[in-house]
Amino acid sequence: MERIMMAHGSGGRLSHELIKTLFQKHLGNPFLDQMNDASLLPGQAQIAVTTDSFVVSPLFFRGGNIGKLAVCGTVNDLAVSGAIPKFLTLALILEEGLPLDELERIIESVAVTAAEAGVAIVCGDTKVVERGSADKIFINTTGIGYITDRLVGPGQIRPGDEILITGTIGDHGIAILSEREGLEFQTPVVSDCAPLNGLIDAFYRPGVKCMRDPTRGGVATTLNELAGQAGVSMLLVEEQLPLSPSVEGACEMLGLEPLYLANEGKVLVIVAPEAADEVLLNMQAHPLGRQAARIGQVQEGKSGLVLLETPLGGKRIVGMLEGEHLPRIC
Repeated sequence: MERIMMAHGSGGRLSHELIKTLFQKHLGNPFLDQMNDASLLPGQAQIAVTTDSFVVSPLFFRGGNIGKLAVCGTVNDLAVSGAIPKFLTLALILEEGLPLDELERIIESVAVTAAEAGVAIVCGDTKVVERGSADKIFINTTGIGYITDRLVGPGQIRPGDEILITGTIGDHGIAILSEREGLEFQTPVVSDCAPLNGLIDAFYRPGVKCMRDPTRGGVATTLNELAGQAGVSMLLVEEQLPLSPSVEGACEMLGLEPLYLANEGKVLVIVAPEAADEVLLNMQAHPLGRQAARIGQVQEGKSGLVLLETPLGGKRIVGMLEGEHLPRIC
């Protein structure tokens, strides 16, 4: 009998297989089958909805905690889908023995981050389980936003489009790993956890085709997913990938591939070539996008193929994440 493994939660190949062969098999419908970060619902209300659960370990890390992460993750899924985030629900699974001062710090972060993102917590739920039945606290959030005229999605992508990212990659993954394992770097790595709706408002213009936040599975898995949905191939240029020196050093030391590390404050943007320069400048003018870069191009070719051009001019295939790179990073 097959069983669930940690890799089923990685956001990589096994996650996608589980969604396709089990969840979509039994629950598939036109809304769920959109397979975007948020589902766009029809009708007079014109709303988008998304939901997410957070089990990050440790609860507190450089740059945030599980409360900030829960708000940012849900807000960002709405924003990259072209919606304006407005409302969140907040459901908590608390383990017996969780210190109340830790819970208060987390809820304070929820409040501060929600205010920064311009969203309201409109309802919630709390359950307490016996000691040993959870790991201090798990959080689920559902986000609701208003649909705008920003028609973004994989169906808009065409060969020749440019691939941009709003900043350095891998910061969140390395921040969690270093905190969890007690690793010290000359310059501590801080999570990039941040609500991205303000940044998206600043750079969006006609010509932006698709947006995604590369969380679990990182940039590589996200682009594989988009290339498959759009029926195109993509070419990344290794020398153009923005990496902080600390993340680059950590990856070299630990044998990690930064393209598979999670990000919680970055947007991958596919944009028409004639709009790319303006969009990039608008990104770089925003505090959250100062290190934005052009990292590749959409090409004709085998559907779902993502290639990386090395500094020596060779090319190698960059597939979806296999296995579990780093568990419980969000």
